[in-house]
Amino acid sequence: MKVYQINYDLRKQRNYEPFYERIKDYGYWCHPLESTWVVVSQQSAKQIRDHLAQAMDHDDGLLVTRLQSEAAWRNLNHDSKEEVTQWLKQYLNAATV
Repeated sequence: MKVYQINYDLRKQRNYEPFYERIKDYGYWCHPLESTWVVVSQQSAKQIRDHLAQAMDHDDGLLVTRLQSEAAWRNLNHDSKEEVTQWLKQYLNAATV
């Protein structure tokens, strides 16, 4: 299983919903910080980038990074802090190299 972190900067129009829907298409996801999501996918980082870019403007920024099992965090999304922590522990521990 591969786990990816998605960081973005929607700069001018900031229409988040189409972008969020594309992230949620991956099925297994969490939203730990305002402009950060983590997804589980068998796709490559490039494939995820290309999928998400279809819902972005040409000037928006996007970084897709593959994660391994080691991670640390602090002050995650306040609305679902425990849920996000449990999700990260579960999927990062199961991430393959």
